[in-house]
Amino acid sequence: MSTENLLRALYSSGGLTPEAALLFRQIVYGHYRRHGRTLPWRETHDPYAILVSEIMLQQTQVDRVTGKYMSFLSAFPDFRSLAAATLDAVLSTWQGLGYNRRALNLKRCAEAVVTEHGGTLPSTIAELEKLPGIGHYTARAVAAFAFSVPSVFIETNIRTVFIHHFFNDSEKVHDREITPLVEGTLDHGNPREWYYALMDYGAHLKRLHGNPSRRSAHHATQSPFKGSNRELRSLILKAILDRPGITLEEIMPFLNKPQDAALSNLKQMEAEGFIAMRKGRFFIA
Repeated sequence: MSTENLLRALYSSGGLTPEAALLFRQIVYGHYRRHGRTLPWRETHDPYAILVSEIMLQQTQVDRVTGKYMSFLSAFPDFRSLAAATLDAVLSTWQGLGYNRRALNLKRCAEAVVTEHGGTLPSTIAELEKLPGIGHYTARAVAAFAFSVPSVFIETNIRTVFIHHFFNDSEKVHDREITPLVEGTLDHGNPREWYYALMDYGAHLKRLHGNPSRRSAHHATQSPFKGSNRELRSLILKAILDRPGITLEEIMPFLNKPQDAALSNLKQMEAEGFIAMRKGRFFIA
């Protein structure tokens, strides 16, 4: 019997017994020892650098993040430099990653860390969750990777691993079914390395089995960027970054959308704190 089938047999007959949990960790760590990825944010214990990587990795593939991560840290090496930077400098460095709201929130987070915590990122989940742009997942991931807190969290690769091994014949698997298994198999002695191993193994299973996480109740296909409102906002932001003080009439040739769509987004982006309008001209806020 293969190790994988043995794990399923153990789990189906007795649930997550200590024997099943141990075998599962052996499978995950075995793959990690042989095929673990070397990524720049795994080479540091700096909480700031780890937070930057976690924000960048939200809804963005690892390959796209790697280059931008290094250039962003070169431009803004710590919370104080990011907090003091102008928003247009931050957004210019962020260009190419998409979801620009993340950059805005990351800067606001840096400002809060400097003003409220003296430039040092708090280590507790409760304090992390109070910071701008840090939600349930990010707080727990940063706590694990930066401070070795044995927190429980789920993302797409982690979800893939547990669905593949423990819900092989199930559809619409909810995270509330997975969470006790994540907690029960967690390596409390080294949560940082354990989650790296889980994520790498999940990425491997996606390539091997066509993404088992599609059987998750939370699976959603990302809408195409081309022609989307996200693309429109990106084009508007790029036009303002390239030409501070640009007017609506000057922005329009860069867009393939009606003027009312552009105006609606400009108003929304101003309300969100991205841009400012002065005498009919648009600037980064």
